[in-house]
Amino acid sequence: MPELPEVETMVRDLKKKVLQRTFLNVWTDAPKLIKKPKRFADFEKGIKRKRILEIYRRAKNIIFELSGGCSLLVHPKMTGHFLIGNWSLTDNSWHAEKRGPMKEKVNSYIHMMFWLDKGPMLALSDLRKFAKVELWRTEELKESEYFKSLGPEPLEKEFSFKIFKDIITMTRGKIKPVLMNPKVIAGIGNIYSDEILWRARLHPLRDTRSIKEKELKEIYNNIKKVLVSAIKLRGESISDFRDPQGKKGFFDTERRVYQREGEKCRRCGSIIKRLKVGGRSAHFCPHCQSN
Repeated sequence: MPELPEVETMVRDLKKKVLQRTFLNVWTDAPKLIKKPKRFADFEKGIKRKRILEIYRRAKNIIFELSGGCSLLVHPKMTGHFLIGNWSLTDNSWHAEKRGPMKEKVNSYIHMMFWLDKGPMLALSDLRKFAKVELWRTEELKESEYFKSLGPEPLEKEFSFKIFKDIITMTRGKIKPVLMNPKVIAGIGNIYSDEILWRARLHPLRDTRSIKEKELKEIYNNIKKVLVSAIKLRGESISDFRDPQGKKGFFDTERRVYQREGEKCRRCGSIIKRLKVGGRSAHFCPHCQSN
């Protein structure tokens, strides 16, 4: 968390609120969040007076393309999310000025604050302080080894069934970790891989080499359906994710297997089980998703 739908939700909201605004100043009590440049003073100097020209998502990264040929990359990791509002700093703690969702505890772990011209502030709340913040030269970022290593975006028009089929058949491994590998497909994480495989009726430990073309089509179609649905519902907030207004997403209404161990499958009534694969949990129905 957050995964592609949550990051996309943040990007769309940020584009409405902060596009064409200029960074005036920045604060942090967790300089280790900033991976590039290493010194906070250099980061502060580099971002001041930079205007936000574009905001987009690549995999689970949020990229602010800035004036002066710079780009700000933020990967929220496990518990990071952006908030837009107004806060005051008291005793080293930020307090939202308005009542409502911003007052929720999960929105109070503010470790970076950006002041922008002409309006509200931009905050990064991150309970576990695992987020990654980097300031790049735009051309260097786009040519970086990291960017070039990322797989295709599953919601782009160019992501055809043929491309998906070629990727999966050339990638050895169990289907769940393969779907979660950002070098294979960008942006699918633990939650949505579970949901996609349940809908496609495939076991998470199914070897990619054994998956038939008909089954591959089911996975492919459900990747698009699940991710589009999750974006429309503004993401999943079973854990820490909140949108830039501090509000929860509503994908929980569509969640069928993720963290439903011990509950009845909504399709066949069997009991949902959980297993470990690649250090992560996989939730599945042993009847609907037989291996």
